[in-house]
Amino acid sequence: MPGTRKLGRSSDHRKAMLRAMVTFLLENGRIETTVTRAKEVRCMAEKMITTAKTNDLHSKRQVLAYVTKEDVVKKLFDEIAPKYADVKGGYTRIIKTGPRRGDAAEMAVIELV
Repeated sequence: MPGTRKLGRSSDHRKAMLRAMVTFLLENGRIETTVTRAKEVRCMAEKMITTAKTNDLHSKRQVLAYVTKEDVVKKLFDEIAPKYADVKGGYTRIIKTGPRRGDAAEMAVIELV
């Protein structure tokens, strides 16, 4: 269930951070972040892709309310969602890359499959 991890931030900061990370993931295809943030981004990114698979006006407005860039929404509906039309879930993969040098936080790469 998305939204169960607090990530050490206030709710408005956390929501803004996750919106930005999901937008960046959909735009570029992969991002590097900590494991806990990657797990939270995975929940929301898969929710956005599943919503985009219906491809009607209501789903476009729902995705536009969350994703911060309009060209990313267009890419999501035109390229990403049709690619996963027959897949039921599991659109992203998380690969652990080891500890970060500064504070030894466990890092991971999250990417679209």
